[in-house]
Formats: sequence, structure tokens, C-alpha cells
Amino acid sequence: MKKLLSLTLLLLMITPCLRAQRKEISQARSYLKSGKDLDKGEKLIMELFSKDSVNRRNPKLYVLLYEIVRKQYSIGNEKLYLKEKYDTASLFNLTKRMFALAETLDTLDATPDKKGRVMPDYRRKHAEELDGYRPNLYNGGIYFIRKADYGNAYSFLDAYLDCGRQPLFGRYDYFRTDGRMPLAAYWASYCGFKQDNPEKTLRYYDVARKDTLRLRHLLRYAAEAYAKLGCDSAYVSTLREGFAKFPKFKYFFPRLIDYYTANNLLDSASVVADRALAVDGRDELFILAKSTILLNSGRNDDCIVMSDSLISINDTIPDAYYNAGTAYLNKILILEDRVGKTRKDKTHIKEMYQLACSYMEKFRELVPGDKAKWAPALYRIYLNLNQGKKFEEIDRILNSK
Repeated sequence: MKKLLSLTLLLLMITPCLRAQRKEISQARSYLKSGKDLDKGEKLIMELFSKDSVNRRNPKLYVLLYEIVRKQYSIGNEKLYLKEKYDTASLFNLTKRMFALAETLDTLDATPDKKGRVMPDYRRKHAEELDGYRPNLYNGGIYFIRKADYGNAYSFLDAYLDCGRQPLFGRYDYFRTDGRMPLAAYWASYCGFKQDNPEKTLRYYDVARKDTLRLRHLLRYAAEAYAKLGCDSAYVSTLREGFAKFPKFKYFFPRLIDYYTANNLLDSASVVADRALAVDGRDELFILAKSTILLNSGRNDDCIVMSDSLISINDTIPDAYYNAGTAYLNKILILEDRVGKTRKDKTHIKEMYQLACSYMEKFRELVPGDKAKWAPALYRIYLNLNQGKKFEEIDRILNSK
């Protein structure tokens, strides 16, 4: 008797709720039919979702909400076509919401029945409808890129690309049939790069690589992403590929040289520099890099020759003078370490100090603020050349706070 009473009370409680839900659904359908107050209809459905988790698993509610949003899109699209006042961003957002709703519905609709069969009722219809709307996901991404709203732009491009993975659109096989996918993937990577988000940058990297027209920029974004993630091997591999394919693109070469130099892989750095010079033997960046590698490798004479060749091309590059001057000072140290230097050695040493002096003074002239580099060198040079006044000036500079 008590169980029967409890069941009766429960039914009495549920019945008004069901009536209220039916009323709200009926009202939402009326809004849809009239094409007016569609935002109110949408709100009613969203409230049903929030009230009961069972509603969030009801395909029919998603169908109704999808149609309400699609109707809003149709009205907005017509206004734009007639050049009436309407927010373009709103139209793009409605497009994205249609896709999100249809994909959620498709997941519910594809739930296996008791026999394990999957027979979705809405997949074919919605896929055919949304295939026509899908270009607006891409267009929305480009629209927000132009607005420098990279977060929003990425969400649209991600939705566009994700269609290729959704069972809802399985029959279209977008990754194979849609020639715009690589370009969309590139712009998605670009948005991830602009947001300083390595995961987003790399999410569609493999697809974006097929857009060969923009590959050099994509490789740059990928290299930055791998660096932020601490993936050294992938970072270096990407720099190598970038340099091999685009040796004149100024991003890859200096970073590859910097990596090898920082890790004391001077032989590898030298090989890269030689390959670069084989592409363009008069490129100032390539020559300077080779000069610096030679200096760090202790090949002082070769460094001086390379530095002089750079100066002959452009006599305003400070580090060309610094490298040559330092190379002469290194040569002097080697001679000064000899036991029992001959008069010829001493004369040669003085000549090299004079040569080092001319390079370092020119370096100082070009970069007067870089005291940490030229002051110690000139102190040693002026001391050994007995240039008292110049030595005193440098001494004051080094001892000043």
C-alpha cells in the first residue's frame, strides 16, 4: 500500500512537469513556425536542457533547436542579401552553432539500439543541408583573422576542419575531396601561432603542409611551437627542413646556426654555413655566420679572410670588424705564449696589434654603446702599443660605474 501511494505521489509530481515541458516545446515550435521571437524559442529549449539531464539526451529537442537556429540564419542571410542592417559576425556564429548542434544530435542519434545497430535518422538530411553552409565556417575564420580576433578565427577554422573527422559528414570525405582543407589548416596554424599556443599551431600541421605555397611560413610556426614545447629534436628537424627548402628565408639559417653554436656543434654549424654560401656567396648574413664560426673554431687566419670579404661587400657591419680584430688578438696570444720569442716574432706581434687596433677602433666607431666588447680589447691593444692617452681613456671607461 505504501509503495502504491509513493508511486501515485511521484506520478502526480511528474505530470505537471511533463505538461510544462510540452507547453514550452509547443511554444518554441510556434516561434519557429512564425519566424518571430526565435531567440525566445531558443531560450525555452536551453532552459529545458538546464532543468533536466534527460532533456540533454533527447534528439527531438536538438532537432527543434537546430531548426530554430537555422531559421535565424536564413533571416539574417536574407537581410544581408537585401543590404539591410545586420551583423555579419552574428551570421557566422549562427553557422557554427548549427554545426555544433547537428554534430551533438548526430552523436545521440547514432547510439546503438538493443541489437547494437546504428541507424541515425537525421544524419543524411543534416549532412546535405550543412554541406551547403560549410564554406561559411571557413569564411568566418578569415573574417575574424582580418579583425585580428585569432581566438574566434581559430574556432571557425577548427570547426571547418573537424567536419572531416565527424561521422556526420563521413560520406563527403572532406580531407580527400575538399581542396581548401590545407589552406584552412594553414590559417588555423597561423591563428595558433598568433595566440602563442603551440598545441593549436600543430593540431592541423600535417594537413597544412600540403599547402606548399605557404610552407616556409608554416615551418616557422611549427619551429616556434616545438621550441615552446621543449621538443628540441623536432625543433632542429624543422629548422633543417626549412633551411634545406628555403635557404634564403631569413628565419631558419640564423636559428640553426645559433642552436649548433650554443651546443658546441661547430662542425655542424660550419656545414650549414658552407651550404648557405653555396647558394649565395655574397649574402652578408651567411658570410658573417661563417666568419663567427671560424673565429669560435680557432681558425683565425680563415676568419680574417672571411671578415675582410664581408667588409669589401658592406663596410658598415660591426661584427665583421670585431671578428677580424679578435682573430688578430688570438694570433698574438699564440705567439706570446712561445718561449724565447725572436726579434722577428716581436715585430710581427706589434704589427698584429696595429692591425687589431684598426679593426677594433672601427668597431667602436660603429657601435659606441657596446663597451663590453670593445673596451677590454682596446685596453690590451693600447697598453701593448704604448698609446698612453688612449690607454688612460679606456682605463677610465672600464673603471667608471
